Parts: sequence; C-alpha cells; structure tokens
Amino acid sequence: MRLYMQIPAADGSAPRYYHLHLQEDLLEGWNLVREWGHQGAGGRVIKDHYPDHDQAMEALVRLRDEQLRRGYRIVFAQGQEQP
Repeated sequence: MRLYMQIPAADGSAPRYYHLHLQEDLLEGWNLVREWGHQGAGGRVIKDHYPDHDQAMEALVRLRDEQLRRGYRIVFAQGQEQP
C-alpha cells in the first residue's frame, strides 16, 4: 500500500507532501515508512515496525486520516483498495 498526499502552498512557497507506504521486512514483520516535507526539498523519513500487516495498516489509516484533517489531499494511491 502506498499513499502520496499534498497540501497546496498558501504563501507561494512549494507545496508540502506526505508519503506513506508499507514494506514487508525479512523477519515477517511490516514497516510503515512515512516521509514528509516541502516538494523539491529534502524531507524527513521515519520507519515504524509492526509485527503484522493488520497493525501496520491500522497505523497507516490513522496517519492518513490525521493528514486529511490537516488539509492534505490524496494525489496517488497504489496497492490494495483504500481502507
């Protein structure tokens, strides 16, 4: 599952982005990778580990909903149907 969200710039600066995606690791767990920042500039990356896919998906949905409340809009979604 991969989600890419953006929020338009209010003051003429570059738009902000928020990217979430799930990666299965080699030890049968899942990583939720989140990256955010201004478009065209270096951003921040955090990886959170979860023991199973369901917990990782719950975290992804929670973060997605939080960003949608902040004004971000989904620009690109790939993978399973959006939860």
